[in-house]
Parts: sequence; structure tokens; C-alpha cells
Amino acid sequence: MMSEATSVMAGPSKAMILGCAGPVLSADEIALYRSERPWGFILFARNLQEPQQIRDLVASMREAVGRPDAPVLIDQEGGRVQRIRPPMIEKYPPAAALGALYEADRDKGLRAAWLMSRLNAFDLLKLGINVNCLPVLDVPVEGASNVIGDRAYGFTPQVVAALGQAAADGLKAGGMLPVMKHMPGHGRGMADSHHALPVVTTSLEDLDAHDFAPFHALKDEAMAMSAHIVFTAVDPQRPATTSPKVIEEIIRGRIGFQGLLISDDSSMNALQGTLGERAADIVAGGCDIVLHCNGVMEEMKAVVQQVPVLSGPALVRTEAAERAFRVPDGLSEQALRAEFWALMGTA
Repeated sequence: MMSEATSVMAGPSKAMILGCAGPVLSADEIALYRSERPWGFILFARNLQEPQQIRDLVASMREAVGRPDAPVLIDQEGGRVQRIRPPMIEKYPPAAALGALYEADRDKGLRAAWLMSRLNAFDLLKLGINVNCLPVLDVPVEGASNVIGDRAYGFTPQVVAALGQAAADGLKAGGMLPVMKHMPGHGRGMADSHHALPVVTTSLEDLDAHDFAPFHALKDEAMAMSAHIVFTAVDPQRPATTSPKVIEEIIRGRIGFQGLLISDDSSMNALQGTLGERAADIVAGGCDIVLHCNGVMEEMKAVVQQVPVLSGPALVRTEAAERAFRVPDGLSEQALRAEFWALMGTA
């Protein structure tokens, strides 16, 4: 028999990913999810207490929308950005540590990047989480904001692309999907887009050769997250997330990415206007999915009013992303874990 949640949620999903306020869904959150049908969900440290609680939370999110495989995202990069930490999950090194190993020994670096993502998949799938927001494909430049910093694999597009591809492949081998970020590149941002709007005045030629290159190399991946950055050489008025010009001419055109484009968090201060206005601008700009992370109910209510039901190219891309999930490769977690830490011990 069809459950009440499934029967209520038989309609199509809306073009958004939502968070929640705490470790257990409130009645208001369940009601919102049931009525508004987000395509997916995202988790942060405030939502994560212990393994069974996480499994229960994820299950309740999916039950609310009547979709047992609804995407549940997390930022589990290692280093500063690791939402689930010890004792639940061991502490992983930042991307820069993988880059340092790569510089010393290319093969070891690539293997370590693959292994760390494969271990992420072991860790996260046990909790019901099936999408990890990595690799970070941003290429920092001298003087840039530390918001990227050691989250980057290196300082050249070649190193970033090579390690980013290995990391993405490790997740996919383990049955998860990666989300590349922050397209078309956050490495030149002189401000932290959580707090202010970075403006990049670099020429299109230099952006193409440096910032865009890793994304072009991984353009066939299923999902990417946008950057809240103004590129004056393309659109001096709007950040990439809300710019039809950047999304059509650069992301879809020059980079050639035809996968699912998710906005970075709509509550970040780089964006202007109310939450409803931001959501409307994100949709109008050409992002397929509006992301809202902080779980504040009044903000979510404003966002959902502006987000359409998935249709057209956005629907095609979500369906393609859903088909991209693989069966995990069946390798030994214990053996891979031992291999990873042995490699990192040589760094």
C-alpha cells in the first residue's frame, strides 16, 4: 500500500534543495517538504549528532517527499570543510595535502585523491547521504580570499583538474555523485562570498586559460555548483549565479557543461535582495536548482514561492543526474583505508 507521504507527494519535484534547522525535522518542516516537494536536501553540522540520528533524519526527509532515493547533499571535503567529524568519521586532510603529495609523486597523489573520495563514499552512504559537494576546482591566485585557500588542490589548472577528476571518480566508484564547485571559478575572489560580493576584473582570455580550465576538463560530470562572483569581462552587473550571460556563454558555452547546475547557497550575503528575490533571480539566470542551506523557516517559505516545478532542460538534467548513480564497486573498506593513510604518511 502507498504510504500517506508517498500519496501526498506523487507530483513532480520543485527546482530546489533545502536544509533544515536541527537534528530532527519539525512538524512545520515536514509540512513544507510535503507541500513544496524539494528535489533534494542538504545537511550541515547542526543537523548531525550521531549515526542513527543522521540515518533517521535522512529517512524522514525522503519520506516527506515520497522519494526513497531523493538526493541528500553534504560538504565533506576534508580539512576545514568537513561537516561530519570525529568520533563519527575520522578527520581527513584538506585538498592541499593531496596536492602536496601529487607534487612529490604524481601517481601517489592521484591515488590518494581517489582513495579519500572512495572512503567518503563508505562513510556517507552508511548514513543515507548520496551526494558530496566536491571536488573544489577553484584555482587560487596570489592575494585571493582564504575562503578557498587549502581547499584547493593546487595553484595550476592542470593539478586541480587531475586531482579533481580522481576525487570525482572515487565518489562515483563508491556509489555517490560529486558536485563540482564553484563554477566557473572562485579562485580569484578577493572577498569571501559568504559575506560580500567578489568582483573579478581579469580578462576573458586569462580566465579561460586559468579559472575555467579545470571545469572544462571535468565538463562531463553530472552536477556543478555556481560561484557568487562577478566577472566584469562577461557581465559586470550580476554574479555568475544570477547571470544569464555567464551561464549561457561561459558555463554552457565556453566550458561546455551540460549537466545539472545548482546555485551556491541563496542565503549568502554576496547576493542582493530578499530571499524570494534572490531565488527568482537564480531561476531567471539559468541555474537549474536553487540551493537554500540555513534551514530558517521564513526564508525557506520565501524561496519556495519563487521556485518552479522542474520542467524542460532542468528536468532533463535532474533525471540525467539521478541515472548517473552507480552500484558501489564492492572493494574492501579496511584495505582502502589502510592504503590511504599509508600514502598520506609518505607526504
